[in-house]
Amino acid sequence: MNVGIVGLGLIGGSLAKAYKSKENMTVYGEDIDQSVQDFAKLSGAIDEPLTEDVLNKCDCILIALPPEAAAAWLIKNAQFIDRHTIVIDCCGTKRKICEMGFRLAEKYGFEFVGGHPMAGTHRWGFKNSRANLFKNACMVVVPKTFDDINLLERIKKVLLPAEFGFISVTTAQKHDHLIAFTSQLAHVVSNAYIKSPTALEHKGFSSGSYMDLTRVAWLNPDMWTDLFLENKDNLLSEIDTIVHSLLEYREAIASEDADSLRALLDEGRKRKQEVDGK
Repeated sequence: MNVGIVGLGLIGGSLAKAYKSKENMTVYGEDIDQSVQDFAKLSGAIDEPLTEDVLNKCDCILIALPPEAAAAWLIKNAQFIDRHTIVIDCCGTKRKICEMGFRLAEKYGFEFVGGHPMAGTHRWGFKNSRANLFKNACMVVVPKTFDDINLLERIKKVLLPAEFGFISVTTAQKHDHLIAFTSQLAHVVSNAYIKSPTALEHKGFSSGSYMDLTRVAWLNPDMWTDLFLENKDNLLSEIDTIVHSLLEYREAIASEDADSLRALLDEGRKRKQEVDGK
């Protein structure tokens, strides 16, 4: 299989390494940073650069760029993509990129599928990429139609080398609604939490709770700014919800209302058990 990878950061670099580790794979890669692209080839993560001349050779093209950059790449290169090729983006939001991707795919005849690999780390860049990043992780896909069994089988086949544990199929709207809670809000809360002046004194007084809550505060500001603003309607709703909940806790503590505080804590405990099980 011939695979094209656009963007060789953490996600794209890990995809390149995952596909290259399998037999009978030719991996073409492209990155805006020429030094990263050169190093990817030198290290064996890609075989050759992904250029206009080889786009039509690719069975699959995976776009691992921020939404605006992914859209710009598609606009520039859609005309060179062959009709047999399946193009999957890996952006953190889906509505805008899918709208554009579906439109360009219909115009030029290739297949576009929205995608979001639910894996990553708080570090970024090709140097932190690894071939097993996606092993047993979930891959969210947004196809144009949901009743095309042949398309779903094609998607599974081209994603097989990355070793995802399972694939979730959804709409762009549903994806953006859920991701605002499961990912984006978590990054906002973590990033805000670490700004407490007390954080400077945490050593010797912190363990798992601190580490769990602050892990994703170490983020890529440029990437997350783009994602937050693109999904602002859903993210603002989640921020409003958590602010309201925090004010309830604050009021119970400030008024020394033990019964209300205990009820709030027990409600949260039960909610955790309800959504994630024992």
